[in-house]
Amino acid sequence: MTKKEKNVDSLPYKKVSGWYRFWKRTFDIFVSGLAIIVLALPLLVIYIIVWATSKGTGIFHDNRVGKDHKPIHVYKFRTMYADAEENIDKYLSKKQQKEWKKERKVKDDPRITPFGAFLRKTSLDELPQLFNIFKGSMTVVGPRPITEKELQDHYTKEEQEILLSARPGLLGYWGVMGRNEVQYDKGRQKLELDYFKLRGLWFDLCLMFRAIPAVLKGKGAK
Repeated sequence: MTKKEKNVDSLPYKKVSGWYRFWKRTFDIFVSGLAIIVLALPLLVIYIIVWATSKGTGIFHDNRVGKDHKPIHVYKFRTMYADAEENIDKYLSKKQQKEWKKERKVKDDPRITPFGAFLRKTSLDELPQLFNIFKGSMTVVGPRPITEKELQDHYTKEEQEILLSARPGLLGYWGVMGRNEVQYDKGRQKLELDYFKLRGLWFDLCLMFRAIPAVLKGKGAK
């Protein structure tokens, strides 16, 4: 952690230039396009395994809030059984349902397939978001995409405006520094907003490199 990051509380939110947005979008297109080509075969293999083990389509479309409050469909490999959303009472206890509604995550979630647990542990379930990045609804580095309910429950109007001033990212400050170990009641929203005090081309690049060991170790992934 740099000295600047240690003193992040005292920093103002940064205004970014048009050049930053231009180069960030150029980088997004190049990186996501190249990754889709290189990973085409592994993506196909994972899709087939997910389709065979989850009893549903291999890709799950999740409704999230994008830049400027525009709704977006975030792509993920399906990690839960196909009826997990419709039959929540079948899988979750009342306590687990309460946890799910608050955090959108459940510890030891029984709806997750064995292969889905592997995908989440390795973050491979996020790979279809490369297509979100390529088409422009997401970016490589930015705040993680959240639901409308999360936005309204955990952020003030001012914070919402800041958070939605950028495209949601595949990688983010909270995602790399906190992973799933830091939830809303422990300061997740602060980490998400801290990104807007630190962001820049160099910081985004550094954050990408920091993500590598976190993902390889499966730190906080669920």
